[in-house]
Amino acid sequence: MASTDKDPPVVFVSYSHDSEEHRAWVLQLATRLRTNGVDVLLDRWDLRLGSDLASFMERGLSRSQRVLSICSTNFVKKANAGSGGVGYEKQILTAELMRSPNTDWVIPLIRNNPDDRKTPTFLGSKVYINFEDDNLYEARYEELLRDIHESPIVPIPPIGPNPFEVIRTLANQAFIPANERYHSPSFRGKVTFDYSNNNGQYSIGLDKMLFVLDWSKSGDGSIYLMNDPTSIRTVALVKDTDQIEQIEDARNYDGSSRHRTVHNGQIGVLQNANGFWAAVQVISVIDDSRGRDRDEIVFEYVIQTSGSPDFRQ
Repeated sequence: MASTDKDPPVVFVSYSHDSEEHRAWVLQLATRLRTNGVDVLLDRWDLRLGSDLASFMERGLSRSQRVLSICSTNFVKKANAGSGGVGYEKQILTAELMRSPNTDWVIPLIRNNPDDRKTPTFLGSKVYINFEDDNLYEARYEELLRDIHESPIVPIPPIGPNPFEVIRTLANQAFIPANERYHSPSFRGKVTFDYSNNNGQYSIGLDKMLFVLDWSKSGDGSIYLMNDPTSIRTVALVKDTDQIEQIEDARNYDGSSRHRTVHNGQIGVLQNANGFWAAVQVISVIDDSRGRDRDEIVFEYVIQTSGSPDFRQ
């Protein structure tokens, strides 16, 4: 069922109480989902002393549009054995899945499960999301949240217009910003720019894929890449590769700071306000305060036009 602003998606969380650490992790996930517009049903919030556990499970599962099954090792064992609350929830879920085998109602989520068998048998055919690696938590969380809100990062593209009409339209298009000297409308290219001009800003891309690159003096061989422009949501530094086409997931890099220092050969990744991603590799930086005759940066860039954070495509 699609969610609306008035009716947030209702999600029931099914898990086993393996340990205090596991319960705290589930609580943290559920709390964050609620702050991001998801009506989460969780036993720790909705059960009081004297409450009927079976009734809570039945009501919660009947109300929910999605179910998060936290597939820890103990959860899988209890579900397969049909024991405890997990076993009772399995009975309800199995009945629903038998009525609608192709439904995506249940989302298996892997946590605290080093076993080869990641899900219970009754969820064996379902695509799961793996939260085992804490270093990938933010990327996995965004993937989960987008799925719940039905906002995929790579939506099915619409059928486009006649390409010859597109060429004719672009030929007459007024670029934004208007000063084409400091703007490259292409989605990939190489730029040489005097960053003492135009307040250090150079724009790449067009329309929803516009990125205003804001460069600031750092020194010979390095430069600051800022996220001050309104078109930019985050900037981050790639530290595990010096090849743009080897960036597997730009969301894995830390975009929490206002700027990043990019040295010669390094890559900065940016997400713009519309959710698109760009990778910018600094080729060389000259600083006129270090005895040079000009301020100059040479960089190459790629804008991922599919909306994906994966630049290997």
